[in-house]
Amino acid sequence: MADIDTPFSRETATPLTAAEDADLRTGRSNRKRAFLIFGGVVLAVALVAGGYRWATGGRYVETDNAYVAAEAAQVTPLTSGAVSRVPVVDTQLVRKGDVLVELDQSDARLALAQAEAEYAQALRRVRQTFATGTSLASQVGERDADIARMTAQMAMASADLERARIDLSRRQALASDGAVSGEELSTARNAFASAQGALAAARAGLAQARAARGSAQGQEAANAVMIEGASAETNPEVLAAKAKLDRARLDLERTTVRAPVDGVVTQRTVQVGQRVATGATLMTIVPVAQAYVDANYKESQLRKVRPGQSVELVSDLYGEDVVYKGRVIGFSGGTGSSMAVIPAQNATGNWIKVVQRLPVRIALDPADLARHPLRVGLSMTATIDTKDK
Repeated sequence: MADIDTPFSRETATPLTAAEDADLRTGRSNRKRAFLIFGGVVLAVALVAGGYRWATGGRYVETDNAYVAAEAAQVTPLTSGAVSRVPVVDTQLVRKGDVLVELDQSDARLALAQAEAEYAQALRRVRQTFATGTSLASQVGERDADIARMTAQMAMASADLERARIDLSRRQALASDGAVSGEELSTARNAFASAQGALAAARAGLAQARAARGSAQGQEAANAVMIEGASAETNPEVLAAKAKLDRARLDLERTTVRAPVDGVVTQRTVQVGQRVATGATLMTIVPVAQAYVDANYKESQLRKVRPGQSVELVSDLYGEDVVYKGRVIGFSGGTGSSMAVIPAQNATGNWIKVVQRLPVRIALDPADLARHPLRVGLSMTATIDTKDK
């Protein structure tokens, strides 16, 4: 029968040899040592983390609820027409001023030609009005001369009438003595009547000359109002035609739709042959070189966050090997839930408090973006240094 202190094998229930017993004891010692080392490492990590947090005092606030964004520009035509060419495709990088869409120019060119003709016609008409002003001034001078002539004629007719009146009076006085024949008296009477008619005609001619001068003066005044205070090029009628011409030229230029900013073409929906209306969205240009990050921090994390503080950001695209430098530039005017299409109704009886998140806008270093480009919507991890500033 085996000794009671002799070790047995668990598999066979047979006594172990001295070597086997030594190996068993060594394995148990190694496992115990490994457990002690693991516990020490865990304790050390906990002590380091606790010490770091105590030393920094919650200096850094971090969130992985952050996404790349940019002020995308929607491309819309400022005039309607049929699309004749679309030289860009989705994902293409374009520069400001590059041609994105070309519309058919036939209608615009016809409108421009008509506007040019109307402008030329208005300019000639106004120049004619200026020339008419000089002619009307001459006519007023002519009417003044007519008045002077008719005034002289009336004076002569008045003198003739006075002379005929005197001759008639003398002959009438002599006729009673028979010194003047009846024929001579009749002649004197006819001369007097003729002088009266001549004076009446001279007066009518003077009145007519004065009326003609008044009419000429009125026409001159009306013409002067049309050209007063302006040259032919600055006349209101010409300026109106010029504005219409400029509008036609602008409409022709707008048949070529150009990129408003540098960026990447996205969501291109326009096709050749399609007729587009003014204001219709043709595509979107995303200015990736001006991208920023909207980081949605919990409200409890924002106590010490201020605009201007530095931020370190890591993207899921490049991993932790690429660290972007950024800076806090502002806070949203409301939390995400309050700006939702259907905001939460917290007045209900079954309300449960939920920690809210507030979007914080972070500007990225342009140099970092140039080295490692980002796209809108990519995930980021943002860490704000609240001790900065």
